[in-house]
Amino acid sequence: MDLLASLPEPARSALGLAVAFGLGTLIGVERQYRQRTAGLRTAVLVAVGASAFVDLGMRLTGPEGGTRTVAYVISGIGFLGAGVIMKEGMNVRGLNTAATLWCSAAVGAFAGADLPLEAVFVAVTVLACNTALRPLVKLIDRLPIRESETEATYEVQVTTAPGAAGPAQDLLVERLEAANYPVGAIEVEERGEEAVEVIATLTASAVEAAELDAVTADLARAPGIRHATWSIQTTD
Repeated sequence: MDLLASLPEPARSALGLAVAFGLGTLIGVERQYRQRTAGLRTAVLVAVGASAFVDLGMRLTGPEGGTRTVAYVISGIGFLGAGVIMKEGMNVRGLNTAATLWCSAAVGAFAGADLPLEAVFVAVTVLACNTALRPLVKLIDRLPIRESETEATYEVQVTTAPGAAGPAQDLLVERLEAANYPVGAIEVEERGEEAVEVIATLTASAVEAAELDAVTADLARAPGIRHATWSIQTTD
């Protein structure tokens, strides 16, 4: 820090931009290699932009200005990151890329605040998260998952005739509560002119699959019920 303090302000600004450029490049290369939405140039521009704004804030009003600028950079990158997040049906893509952009801004902010060593530490940590943790993620993804160990939204559906929706709804709630699965909400949806579907959403966030299988099998045998099943939607 003493060595940096002895440099002229333009030299410190140039050094901060160079550090942000170099570290942003390292982060961006990994994103580009994996063909992510935000690749090399985006990561570099985020790091360099954060460095430039923080440096400008410090040049104008000192450390206090740099602190305020960092706060604005954090919120601004949040909007930028939202642009790379895409929802496709029940799936959400781009969260990791958005988080990487956020961390790239942190790298740039450290560089712009004349803290190059700390910027290197953050960049190395970001790269470790995106590379070294991948084998662990794949290992966890391959592990078998029990429904009772997941947090999710569970729905039980029965199909019946339009005129039998009321009794089917009562029967559905009765059988679920008897199995100790209280119903949080219930809906009736039309399936053409000759059938309706009664959908019960459970308040439980974890269930035993075998228990719901038994409930739906019992419901399917009930008079007036044409079909019974259940589904799961994960919360993340």
